Amino acid sequence: MKLRITPLNFASAFFLVAAVYCWIYGVKVDGHQFKNMGGTIGWIFLLFAVVVSFMDIMFRNFLAETKKIWIVELSFITLAAIIFLLVK
Repeated sequence: MKLRITPLNFASAFFLVAAVYCWIYGVKVDGHQFKNMGGTIGWIFLLFAVVVSFMDIMFRNFLAETKKIWIVELSFITLAAIIFLLVK
């Protein structure tokens, strides 16, 4: 099996690190520490990591070339960020 590094690999690694960080240190919003919410937010980040990994597997199955995978996944991340900023 050929190991290919893709943008969604980095995104899923970020979500896993964020989940572990939330479980260990809790969540701080506007200077207020929410120790009880750290587990919930950690589980949400873990869910995001699973969904992003699944999307990476789908893109790998549909596209054979690494260059095309990078273009499609970077476009997907950009579109998701734009939609997030528009909704926010």
